[in-house]
Amino acid sequence: MSNTTDIQNLRTGAASDSLGREDSRTLYRNLLKLALPIMGANLMQMLYNLADTFFLGRIGAAAVNAPIISFNIIFFLAVFGVGFGTAGTTLIAQSKGKGDQQRVEFYLGQLAVFIFGIAVLVGVVGLAVHMPLLRLLNVPEQSFEFTRQYLTIIFAGIPFMFGAFFFQAAMQGIGDGVTPFIIQFATVILNIAIDPVFIFGWGPIPRMEVAGAAYATILSKAIATIAGVYILSRGRRGMKLRLSNMRPRMESARLFVGIGMPASLGQGISAFGFTVLQGVVNSFGAAVVAAFGVANRIISLVNMPAIGMSRATASLVGQSLGARDTERAKRIVRMSGLTIFGFVGVGMIFAFFYGNLLVRFFVDDPEVIGHGAILFRIVSPSVVLFALFTVILGAFEGGGDTKPVLLMHTVRLWGIRVPLAFLLAVRLGFGPPGIWISMFVSNLVIASAGFLLLRTGRWMHKIDPDTL
Repeated sequence: MSNTTDIQNLRTGAASDSLGREDSRTLYRNLLKLALPIMGANLMQMLYNLADTFFLGRIGAAAVNAPIISFNIIFFLAVFGVGFGTAGTTLIAQSKGKGDQQRVEFYLGQLAVFIFGIAVLVGVVGLAVHMPLLRLLNVPEQSFEFTRQYLTIIFAGIPFMFGAFFFQAAMQGIGDGVTPFIIQFATVILNIAIDPVFIFGWGPIPRMEVAGAAYATILSKAIATIAGVYILSRGRRGMKLRLSNMRPRMESARLFVGIGMPASLGQGISAFGFTVLQGVVNSFGAAVVAAFGVANRIISLVNMPAIGMSRATASLVGQSLGARDTERAKRIVRMSGLTIFGFVGVGMIFAFFYGNLLVRFFVDDPEVIGHGAILFRIVSPSVVLFALFTVILGAFEGGGDTKPVLLMHTVRLWGIRVPLAFLLAVRLGFGPPGIWISMFVSNLVIASAGFLLLRTGRWMHKIDPDTL
């Protein structure tokens, strides 16, 4: 049974109970068909990050800290690519939902112009500000040079990272999660394979340590970008990238800014909050930095399905709203939330009881393990709620209603987490546990707010498909 049949049955209300159950199964299969490849692609990236941590851990905590500290700085500047990618997914998905192939390809071309233009700007800004920013963040001296090397290489190659954002956003808009997964799988395997070669040296390749990890990352992203642009230019995956659609248009600029800018600012404000929070973490020394970084990567790995389900939700919600089928959109959100609640709940129960073993696998240092175990005991329950919140964001993004995303990201980090972490950890002398408590409280509060905003239903009526 096709999606079109599903929509017709939902609109007419003529389906019997048994057919309704079959419709739900079909809809859920469609959701998983898109979500699972996205999860797989995210999993491969997470595995690379963990492999990166594992290999650099053989050098020492100072080397491990370089990508950990760099992540928030890179993310802070890269969020504009992610935000405009979200806008591209929304516009392509809703155009597909209304059956307008010409507009699908128009928004594909506009997405390419916005993404790569922003990439150049981000690279220039990143190279200009990363040194004073590292000083401002109190980066431990033993990690400073490693982090500087890593950031310099990454920002020089940032257009290749944005190229991956572009391809994934476009393909998710038309509901194809398999093709990005295949490219991601191949390039991440390559990345993992060359990582130890570039880090430790082999044959004619010198030992580059942290710089080698950065070069391996950029090389794999470059291959992924080239492959993605080639596929889209051939037009064999449901849409074609055409030069005629790549001249910036004012009407699309307004839509991209209206949808993408709140999403970008929300994530940028959030990322800047994480960067400031990293500065608080840095003040407690290398062991706390390592525990915080390793634990966050493990939490990200467990939360990875929520991100995949959120992206699938955004795509299918966008297509449903483009076809003016709000009931189907709501069913998609419910299915996504229930799936993620079960999956992430199991992962966080394990982390709650055995977090010390997870940290020990990456850094076998008693002090790091001790801090990591306490972090998991405090934060784990709230991660389940935040995973549900992540799915909710997919509903808002699919509907093009991204201003609540901006508000919630801002409140989560700047209204709750950063001031509470500083108060508890520094002013009241709780130390690192004060930071972990602030993470728990901010996740709990913002997830509750997200549920309330979802129930208003505003996200289903933000964009009129006839105006696309």
